[in-house]
Amino acid sequence: MAMYRGNFRIEDEPSDRIVPTGWRVEDDVILLLHNDAPVARIDLDPAALTIHALDPAFDRLCVHFHAEPGETVWGGGEQMSYLALNGRRFPMWTSEPGVGRDKTTELTRIMDETGMAGGDYWNTNYPQPTLLTSRWLAIHLDASVYSVIDASDPAHSTFEVWADQARFELFAADGPQDLVGQLSLRFGRPRALPDWAIGGAIVGLKQGEKSFERLEAFIDAGAAVSGLWCEDWAGIRETSFGRRLFWDWQRSEKRYPDLPARIKALNARGIRFLAYANPYLAVDGALYQEALSRGHLCRKLDSDEPYLVDFGEFDCGVLDFTREESCAWFAERILCREMLDIGIDGWMADFGEYLPTDVRLAGGMDAMEAHNLWPVLWAQVNDRALAMRGRQGDAVFFMRAGFSGVSGHCPLLWAGDQSVDFTRHDGIGTVITAALSAGLVGNAYSHSDCGGYTSLHGNIRSVELMQRWCELAAFAPVMRSHEGNRPDDNLQYDSTPDLLANFAMWSRVHAHLAPYVRHLCDEAVATGLPAQRPLFLHYPQDSSLFALQDQFLYGPDLLVAPVVEEGATHRRVTLPGDHMWRHVWSGVDYAPGTHDIAAPIGHPPVFYRTESAFADLFAQMGRIVTQ
Repeated sequence: MAMYRGNFRIEDEPSDRIVPTGWRVEDDVILLLHNDAPVARIDLDPAALTIHALDPAFDRLCVHFHAEPGETVWGGGEQMSYLALNGRRFPMWTSEPGVGRDKTTELTRIMDETGMAGGDYWNTNYPQPTLLTSRWLAIHLDASVYSVIDASDPAHSTFEVWADQARFELFAADGPQDLVGQLSLRFGRPRALPDWAIGGAIVGLKQGEKSFERLEAFIDAGAAVSGLWCEDWAGIRETSFGRRLFWDWQRSEKRYPDLPARIKALNARGIRFLAYANPYLAVDGALYQEALSRGHLCRKLDSDEPYLVDFGEFDCGVLDFTREESCAWFAERILCREMLDIGIDGWMADFGEYLPTDVRLAGGMDAMEAHNLWPVLWAQVNDRALAMRGRQGDAVFFMRAGFSGVSGHCPLLWAGDQSVDFTRHDGIGTVITAALSAGLVGNAYSHSDCGGYTSLHGNIRSVELMQRWCELAAFAPVMRSHEGNRPDDNLQYDSTPDLLANFAMWSRVHAHLAPYVRHLCDEAVATGLPAQRPLFLHYPQDSSLFALQDQFLYGPDLLVAPVVEEGATHRRVTLPGDHMWRHVWSGVDYAPGTHDIAAPIGHPPVFYRTESAFADLFAQMGRIVTQ
């Protein structure tokens, strides 16, 4: 295992593979045989099976689950490149997803050469070893160890597990909605998002005190603003990557003087203030010294020295969340006292993927097993802080990292750090795939950095990208902009009057849909169904929809087909079912099937079911866009 700034190189050379050739039942246990000798044991219970290797020298398992011809499989947590997993392998290891994520591109090549940071189609912040099939079965590996979901052989789906035993939980349903609901119960049903989070746009600005002045321009332009997000509330650090933050989670008086009073003034106008935190502390910050003196940091294997991680030209200590005292300290000392208690109502709870595999943890857990679990522990700490101040269901934090069970604690996902472009594996379109895949395994709400984030090696935002991202973001439960890692090199939504007007218009569309989103939140709480859904979730009889990942159902009644190809003014849209769909902007009804739909900037293909209880609400969107 080699890690460099959250990117991993993982090499393994297993030997002496044994393939069982027979089996027998003995005392209600199935024994797998090789040369008539037992080599593994399968224990069954009504909803799971557990496999044990009987020889302690064997510490890898490879388990095949039967697949029918033509069966489609999904899962793997939040996947960026492919919704259907068929034909590929997907390692389950939380990490940076990479920049470019396509080995055929120059950007990915450069990133690989300069820091093994180019990534590939399977890299993700949020893996989850859960598999769903079009027979409406699901299999979940109940372990946090490194594993692989291998769907490359159509005859079976395979789990490779780096352990000598593995427990697989089994689920069955009559259709996909029930199956997704069962998984949501297993991993944690969501809470409803608060009204303020869905009732307008959260404007992301990081220019210190000037952010408040810039916010007024958004409001004057007619934007529906529910929040101001200033991730630089604790200060900044300029690096070769771009404008980073100062990782000492206390407000910067220099950058944001009198912040509590500023927040109070915003609240009086119905606007919330959001900030930023992550589970690491920079060595040149005051909180690092406090954490070190109290024993809250992970240690080196061979000494009591703190384990430091290079985050790109600055080193940080890693909070040890296997230690109860450390969890309580971070929740109370930082998230409560430094943030919630001064009026901060939400934050980006960033990172969680960087736990090295050679740290010593206070709880004694092997870091190889703790690595994937770390985002869940981080989510628990954030949720704990909300509970300590009675703010669950009101204050909101959002995360990009995850693993099995994170949905029970994290109220909102965001899709991570997309490149500021239209590229197939790292651009705007991956936001859709991320939401759809994460929604299948228990996560009801997802959103993205409107405008994209990563700008490197001359790759900068275009006006078209900014406009198209607004069209996409308006149809997510939360709409939030981001200035990106190189704000001075890139367009911002207040860079020109036209961009500002565009953002304002789509923020009003987002706010207009709040009654429908409230309905979707209530539905998520009751059933576990996500807000943004793959089409097959409501139309499972149509197998042609199983791999469709560039359009989505927003609840059962809206169909959104964002434009995610540069220069496109038309796009192919699939309308499912046996009922008519009404085009929002023209009012024209379309029959089910595939259509070529005009999609000029400002009019992405959006359709609704005329029999919906929200049909009048949907029809009124056209008046907002044409204003």
